[in-house]
Amino acid sequence: MSKVFASLGMSLDGFIAGPNAGPGNPLGDGGLRIHEWVENVASWRERQSLADGESNADDEIVRENFDRAGAYIMGRRMFDEGEQGWPDPPPFRAPVFVLTHSARDPWVRQGGTTFTFVTDGIDSALAQAREAAAGKDVQISGGAHTVRQFLNAGLIDELQIHLAPIVLGKGVRLFEDVSSALIFEAARVSHSPAVTHLTYRILRG
Repeated sequence: MSKVFASLGMSLDGFIAGPNAGPGNPLGDGGLRIHEWVENVASWRERQSLADGESNADDEIVRENFDRAGAYIMGRRMFDEGEQGWPDPPPFRAPVFVLTHSARDPWVRQGGTTFTFVTDGIDSALAQAREAAAGKDVQISGGAHTVRQFLNAGLIDELQIHLAPIVLGKGVRLFEDVSSALIFEAARVSHSPAVTHLTYRILRG
């Protein structure tokens, strides 16, 4: 059976975004520093319609995640922050389901990406994403509130943290108000000088 996974960058002090995030300030003050490691890897640059890039252990992680994801789910705030900056085609190249309280017609982009806006909750979004993924995995992309909802509902099978060697000091924490009953089992660790990749299986208690 396909898996549901989340894959998020994080600072050493536990933030996945800086303060004051918004459409004009994606990932908040200093938040882009969390993802500096990915900017030059080949698989990420390909998805941004850019040439060249490095093929290394970090690139393998990014390429693996793109290859396994048949559909994505994100919150409306993440969509609003990315809408202005994503190229066309966007990097997803697969259906994206956006959790929102405001209905909107689907937004069709090039490369196989259609943003579908879901107003009836996470279970509906996941059911639609599983169907669209056609047997591949579903990635919960963010932001923090969306990932927390899926974690607390027991709907995520695997959590990846890409730990950047920086300290933000303040911002948005992933594990704020996450259930302490969740059981995490270390599944994989890899690293480069720029980032440490931590993968955990989430067990059903």
